[in-house]
Amino acid sequence: MIPLQRPPLQAQLAADLARRTEAIRAAGPSTATGRNAWRNAREPKARLRLLLHRMAPGLVRCMYCGDNLGTDIDHFEPIARAPLRTFDWHNHLLACAYCNSNQKRDRFPCDPVTGAHLLVDPAREDPADHLLLYLESGSYQGLTPKGIATIDVFALNSRAELVRARRLAFTVVRALLREWHNLRTNGDLAAAQELADSLRLLWQADVLRAVVRIGRTPALAETVLGPAAFTALRTLSREDEHFS
Repeated sequence: MIPLQRPPLQAQLAADLARRTEAIRAAGPSTATGRNAWRNAREPKARLRLLLHRMAPGLVRCMYCGDNLGTDIDHFEPIARAPLRTFDWHNHLLACAYCNSNQKRDRFPCDPVTGAHLLVDPAREDPADHLLLYLESGSYQGLTPKGIATIDVFALNSRAELVRARRLAFTVVRALLREWHNLRTNGDLAAAQELADSLRLLWQADVLRAVVRIGRTPALAETVLGPAAFTALRTLSREDEHFS
């Protein structure tokens, strides 16, 4: 999971979503009225999906697991809990079908004392404040109650294919960094740029972000990445802000 930038809504779409929210309010906000309104909102959903595609990590990846294709518009706070947020742009994230329908569903854990929600919202906060990714194992550690709940709700560690994918992505990142450095050293700048672009679109964007963060601690980075990949990352970070 990586931090995401939410683009603003066009005025026409914002007005349409506000109108639909008022219709739910007038009908009596409930799970049924919210879901029925959402089910029949084909045109605004298509426009929202385009915006979510723009802000999704990599090549339209799920904003939760980062591994699968983002196919569903998820309501971060579920319609069953907050029907008046059915058309709230700040309540929409792009999820894969597995995270949306098999894992999260209507789950929305909250602190029993404060009532604050306990899921990381990548469009509002930096997931790294709550989640630590161990690159060599591919597993997450929850640093806060919110991080722990997020790992549980999305099964970020118990889905073996996710853990394995993160380990494989780490192997790929190190290999691409080393090859980028070789190409650049040999003067093949076009091919080197192509590899840098490929890194930006990696299907496991959280792995690349973890590598970049480790790169800010040289002693640790050289141990984890290896001397060649670390040298490449250090050089690339000076040339491209995406890696700094």
